[in-house]
Amino acid sequence: MFENLNWWEIGVLLLLALLIFGDKLPNVINDGLRMVRNLRNMARNATGDLSRELGTDIQLEDLHPKAFIRKHLLSEEDEQALRKPLQSMYDNLRSDVTGVHDELKDVAKAADLRNPGPRPAVATPAAPTPPAPRPSYDDAT
Repeated sequence: MFENLNWWEIGVLLLLALLIFGDKLPNVINDGLRMVRNLRNMARNATGDLSRELGTDIQLEDLHPKAFIRKHLLSEEDEQALRKPLQSMYDNLRSDVTGVHDELKDVAKAADLRNPGPRPAVATPAAPTPPAPRPSYDDAT
């Protein structure tokens, strides 16, 4: 929550809270903590009630529709039957991507300017010769 704030900013916020609330600051902190505890208890009770009503052990993560169907409605055989056709395509795609990644790493090593090691000779196109200068009117007179 505070990963974007540095220590100075947190100190300024605490000083500002102290100036605004004064000697009531400990009471405000206690009220905030009590509210967070009550919210956690309400969420825990709601998932417990839902588990009791459905007759299964349900977690908060299981409330996502895909996870709920996967966990409570499909058997392992059904899930494997759904995954099997796509698994071979996934494996082929993964091996292709790994091959491309390895080739890119090799090209990056070969083109690394910081590494003065031997590099393969690269054929560079010959630089075009510049056109001959055109005589100007001043040169002819």
